[in-house]
Amino acid sequence: MSTDSRPRSAHRLPAAVALTGPGIQLREWTDADLPLLVDLFDEVETARWTPLPSPFDADAAREFLAKARLARAEHRAVQLAVTLDGDEPCGVVMLFLGLDERPDQAELAYAIGAAHRGRGLAAKAVRLMTDFAYRVVGVPAVGLRIPPDNVASIGVARATGFVRGDAPPIVRDRRGSAFTLDLWLHRPVP
Repeated sequence: MSTDSRPRSAHRLPAAVALTGPGIQLREWTDADLPLLVDLFDEVETARWTPLPSPFDADAAREFLAKARLARAEHRAVQLAVTLDGDEPCGVVMLFLGLDERPDQAELAYAIGAAHRGRGLAAKAVRLMTDFAYRVVGVPAVGLRIPPDNVASIGVARATGFVRGDAPPIVRDRRGSAFTLDLWLHRPVP
């Protein structure tokens, strides 16, 4: 049974997802990726901006993958490895179904490993996953939750067509500390 408090979505996810765009492929995680997860997510900037455990060790990697698979089985989320060519993961992009305020919408999140930043992978992954959310899942809008001082993620949001919403910021718990997040929204172009 899930302990996620997000509202249930009426949207369904396909059994398998693989997305390809210019210079990027998003694919399902595999057990072979477990050691690479530690390399990707056990670093200062990931700890600063995400709710992922810190330190992010082998146990955290196994838990991450188990939670991703459970959320997928329950049609609450899909979490894909960001790769250049379908092989080595460079990061993760996640699509969660149901915003806190609007269960019919979706929310994206992502993290790119330190060795892979500065190559436009976050923007490419966000574009692919946003398109997937509209075309395949059928949501009417997609959101990003971004800390107001995360300049890099604000840049990704703007570059991918998201605009700062007028909803008040929300506060979530991140490893026992309050974490303020602004809502950025994307709506499909008619």
